[in-house]
Amino acid sequence: MSILSYDKEFLSTLFKIALPITIQQFVTSFLNIVDVVMIGQLGETSIAALGLANQLFFLLIFLLFGISSGSAIFIAQFWGQRDIKNIRKVMGIGLTISVSCAFLFSLVAVFLPEWVLSIYSKDSAVIALGSSYLRVVGLSYVATAITVSYSSTLRSMEQVKLPMFVSFVAFGLNAILSYGLIFGQWGFPLMGVVGAAVATCIARFVECSALLFFTYSKKLPAAAKISEMFAFDLNFLRNFSKTMLPVVFAEMAWSFGITTYNIIYARMGTESLAAINIAATIEELAFVIFIGLANACAIMIGNKIGEGEEQKAYEYGGKLVILGITGSMLMGCFVFAGAERILSLYKVSQTAHNYALNILTIFSLTMWVRVSNMNLFIGILRSGGDTRFAFMIDSSSIWLIGVPLAFSGAFIFHLPIYWVYSLVVMEEFVKFSITLTRYFSRKWINNLAQLPKKELLAVGG
Repeated sequence: MSILSYDKEFLSTLFKIALPITIQQFVTSFLNIVDVVMIGQLGETSIAALGLANQLFFLLIFLLFGISSGSAIFIAQFWGQRDIKNIRKVMGIGLTISVSCAFLFSLVAVFLPEWVLSIYSKDSAVIALGSSYLRVVGLSYVATAITVSYSSTLRSMEQVKLPMFVSFVAFGLNAILSYGLIFGQWGFPLMGVVGAAVATCIARFVECSALLFFTYSKKLPAAAKISEMFAFDLNFLRNFSKTMLPVVFAEMAWSFGITTYNIIYARMGTESLAAINIAATIEELAFVIFIGLANACAIMIGNKIGEGEEQKAYEYGGKLVILGITGSMLMGCFVFAGAERILSLYKVSQTAHNYALNILTIFSLTMWVRVSNMNLFIGILRSGGDTRFAFMIDSSSIWLIGVPLAFSGAFIFHLPIYWVYSLVVMEEFVKFSITLTRYFSRKWINNLAQLPKKELLAVGG
């Protein structure tokens, strides 16, 4: 069966898994836009403050994503063999690391918000407003870590509807509470930016509680007992870490790179930062369907490798790349056509508006290469256990190409924000050429599930 051939099994399974993930991601992204639009009614300083305050959460969520992705590599392949015992051991390791990291982030958010935000900006008004947001929302970080861990586990076992349903309800609650608390509607106090933080915090606790309740009340495979989650030995942990840690390091290197970009953008002025934050929410919405496809295909490829069907896993990867390029080019056209109308919703200066419009134009033209890299890294290389190679390419491209170009454009050549943004995208093209070659080599396919019963086989590079 060739990569280009029509594959009913691939498409039906892909969309069965991808649709709930996409819906969940869409709700999250759409409500993020709603939040930014609501905060946008308070002016550029409020938008900038919200964007800066969320940088700490941005670092945390990608750290959690790295941990859960590393765990999911094993869980998906173990699920291919219906090995629940080892799945629950992996859950225990991932959950322990995730909660520990989230607790540390929470301490920083609650007790040291001014110090964190001063790294990004020298605008005292932005720092003060962002700190008030961060002190409240930081209380929800541990709940977020638990949610991410269980959601990832359920998805890796092809149980994607429950995380979607719970997130849909939680984020709907978030939107309603945000409106009431930001603007003082329906009898709620007028709290502005802090109101958005309170709403987010409540929604995340509701989401976490509901997800745990349904997982255990329905006795799903992810409903592990404490004793089952901590039944692993040191050898299991050591070999698990050899594959998982490169994923975590890659996510951290990438997220710190993105944070460095945002520091550069923030130092270019409040209008530039506001434009980047507005464009980022729109970009996030445009990526929704492709995030769903990449995560769904990662599960499918992991399952096939676990079942020993490596050729089918290879073909699935190729179909994902082709589907991603075609779909993202079409989505780029929609973004380009609708950018002006979307930006009219924000009450910002004409300069910030024009900056955001130019950024979205560049995004619409280059979206295909960013989607392709996401598919290659998340959907293919990681699901095959090729985590060390992925880490080396992902981290080196952003730090050796992207960050130096952004710094040069902003502070040496003093280019406007949209040209600095375009320089950042250049690293994506280099990364694409290398990772596509890796896909064709088939060296990324590692069967982690074909191992002795009492220990994991250390692979991944």
